[in-house]
Amino acid sequence: MKANRKSTQLIHTDRYAELRLILEDRRRELSTEIQSKMRAVRAIGPADSAQGVVDAEEASVSDIQEDIEIALMQMKAETLSRVTEALSRLEEGSYGFCYECGEEISQPRLRALPFALRCKDCEEERELAAAREKFVSTRRGSTSILMDMTS
Repeated sequence: MKANRKSTQLIHTDRYAELRLILEDRRRELSTEIQSKMRAVRAIGPADSAQGVVDAEEASVSDIQEDIEIALMQMKAETLSRVTEALSRLEEGSYGFCYECGEEISQPRLRALPFALRCKDCEEERELAAAREKFVSTRRGSTSILMDMTS
């Protein structure tokens, strides 16, 4: 029995060591990408204003491109925050367990989404509940529109 418990602990230690590496690599990658984008934005900013915008269409395209870049940076920053939180949970010993049911999150799920908070089943249930809520609120909105039209 002791040998079995020891091998289970070794598997968990190996699992967490592997997941820590995945999380740290992802954090490093995201930090590098964010810093690189920020440097690029700073470098392009003054050059762009020095060239001047030729017309409204060019200004519009430039604004859209800038908005996309900002949105991408925000998404990367949010992912970086989630990875950092996952590393904190790893240190606390709560990493890898579902917030909903408390069961261990599968290794393949954590490899694919290392900052996952829920197991696959609980996440699917959460997404279904959110979709149902959205559907119900949409129906309520369309019903009130119809009521307003008949009044």
